[in-house]
Amino acid sequence: MRSIWKGSIAFGLVNVPVKVYTATEDHDIRFHQVHAADGGRIKYDRVCTVCGKSVAFADIDKAYESPEGDRVILTDEDFAKLPVAEKHEIPVLQFVPSEQIDPILYEKSYYLEPDSSTPKAYVLLAKTLEDVNRVALVHFTLRQKTRLAALRVHDGVLLLQTLLWPDEVRSVEFESLDGVAEPKKQELSMAETLVDTMSDDFDPSLYTDEYQIELKRMLDEAIASGSSKVTRAPEPAAPEMDAEVVDLVAALQRSLEASGQRPAKKAAPAKKSAAKAEKKPAKKAPAKAAKKTASKQTRKGA
Repeated sequence: MRSIWKGSIAFGLVNVPVKVYTATEDHDIRFHQVHAADGGRIKYDRVCTVCGKSVAFADIDKAYESPEGDRVILTDEDFAKLPVAEKHEIPVLQFVPSEQIDPILYEKSYYLEPDSSTPKAYVLLAKTLEDVNRVALVHFTLRQKTRLAALRVHDGVLLLQTLLWPDEVRSVEFESLDGVAEPKKQELSMAETLVDTMSDDFDPSLYTDEYQIELKRMLDEAIASGSSKVTRAPEPAAPEMDAEVVDLVAALQRSLEASGQRPAKKAAPAKKSAAKAEKKPAKKAPAKAAKKTASKQTRKGA
């Protein structure tokens, strides 16, 4: 895992250096939008509705529109003026019983790792939270957004869970529940009996995402079968010489040409040195050739 934030927990006068890691991940299979006719990827462009030109992300500001239609455009400088918690500090606000936090408020979870050669303060805070059975309410600022968060212990590690602000939870009122009669005692008794027969300890490993499993199987089978729905990835190109090396070789070649010289060629290895040739004795003529030569000389003399 790679840390996404570094800072410290301010626990009274105690400072606890920590690294922050995302504690959860999404295993959903991702899809791209493509043109149904030819399979081409669909691209999106940031186009200005006034000038019709594409706009770079660096040239985009944020605008707010009031219910009456008034628009306010804010820049990064405007946002920098707003009060936020110290970007590299997680201040502890108070300690509360864990059962008093409604699970609907929990948003995203992060693991905290000690960022110190002597994590004694980290272990002290984690052990204290376990013993008192409370969670610490803290402020946590990430990506220019300050959240209320709950700090607790999970498997011996400090876990920070961001919370929704109270006004972010919608109030619920369903007219369909108005005037409904209370369940009878016999109905409640039978329902409670059914609950008892289905009750057990929670074991998350017993449950799997069947949809994602079947979707992955379908995709793997399509790739293995080579159906018409599959577009094969192009073959990787042969490795080429590094561009910097090519430029260096070309520069050296031009330098030699400019000086009127050519790259020296490797000399071919000599077949035999003269010294070795002198030392080596001459081969004797074959016996048959010597007899023929003597016969010729005899005939000439006759």
